[in-house]
Amino acid sequence: MQSFRKEIWLEIPTRRAFVNITPQVAAALAESGIREGLCLVNAMHITASVFINDDESGLHHDYEQWLETLAPFNASPQVYHHNRTGEDNADAHLKRQVMGREVVVAVTDGHLDFGTWEQIFYGEFDGRRRKRVLVKIIGE
Repeated sequence: MQSFRKEIWLEIPTRRAFVNITPQVAAALAESGIREGLCLVNAMHITASVFINDDESGLHHDYEQWLETLAPFNASPQVYHHNRTGEDNADAHLKRQVMGREVVVAVTDGHLDFGTWEQIFYGEFDGRRRKRVLVKIIGE
């Protein structure tokens, strides 16, 4: 069994965004040389997410509105206790919890083995600084 590790670095200029990272993950898989196995992709920051879904702008807009309804941005320490630490990103932690930390994709014949329309996304909920995503591939 082989193991391969790569980091993808992103710097999102806005507070929130969804970025399709499928091409970077596929490039890491090609670099690994692994043909059969599993590919783990996870956000290495507690205010960011990795998830799988359709690359459709209406859906991304719906996610944004839905997440703002669940955990609206509000820097006030009266609204979110976490913001009493001097932070203003409590909502980003909650959004990450809903969207998830990581995904695992099967690797078959050297390719990411997706269902129809599936793509890997990085969800940023407290951007404007450099963050990383871990790609860990195991297999043969």
